[in-house]
Amino acid sequence: MIRKHIENFDLCQIAESGQCFRMRMQDENTAVVVAGNKILHVFNAGEEEFEFCCDQKEFESFWYDYFDLGSDYGAYIDSIDRSDDFLLRAAGYGRGIRILRQEPFETLISFIISQRKNIPAIQASVDKLCRTCGEKIAKDTYAFPTPEAIAGLSEEELKSCSLGYRAPYVSETAKRVASGETDPEALREYNDEELLSELLSFYGVGKKVASCVMLFAYHRTASFPVDVWIQRVMDEHYHGRFPVEKYPGYAGILQQYMFFYARR
Repeated sequence: MIRKHIENFDLCQIAESGQCFRMRMQDENTAVVVAGNKILHVFNAGEEEFEFCCDQKEFESFWYDYFDLGSDYGAYIDSIDRSDDFLLRAAGYGRGIRILRQEPFETLISFIISQRKNIPAIQASVDKLCRTCGEKIAKDTYAFPTPEAIAGLSEEELKSCSLGYRAPYVSETAKRVASGETDPEALREYNDEELLSELLSFYGVGKKVASCVMLFAYHRTASFPVDVWIQRVMDEHYHGRFPVEKYPGYAGILQQYMFFYARR
């Protein structure tokens, strides 16, 4: 167990922000995160004080970057146009959100599954997929499956994970990665335009899913995903278009505040 003082960090807000589906609140002060083959319990120990159930080496080598603790989210919030009342309210409400640095293949599959599903339904489907072909890493906890494991499932087996029409999308994506045709890790070297184009080439991936994967897996914080919630916000508060140029390189972080506030 190690203890850290962290500003602009709220376990519940991150868990419920819609960017990851394997972080769950156990109670109002306790979160459990499954990432790769790792499991972490995190406790809110007081005002901006948090306890991580891992040793210092694991925290520094994995969780520090995973939670993006090296970024100054206060600076992002302070940069908001003082005349933008909606964005100021949204950032104040969701100021504890951070953009997680998630594994690309898991994020890609999870957001393919996410299409036309609410967050609890996405979590349930991802959990079923992990239980179906993921490696058991603790009692009642399974790692996210490898591309090869998912590629080995039939379409009916995938549909049993409540994937519905998304089953062939998941299957083809896993087969493409398992075959070596595309290496999600290698895409880190692509610029934003190249990365978006490559993600859009996956079967069943549209711009919203690709933008989410760019933001939540590749940490391209200029990526600004637009779903029904964000479109509604833009229509009601920004005449149909959010001024991303005001926030070069980090508009996607502000999008998360807007998304979280609008849903609440």
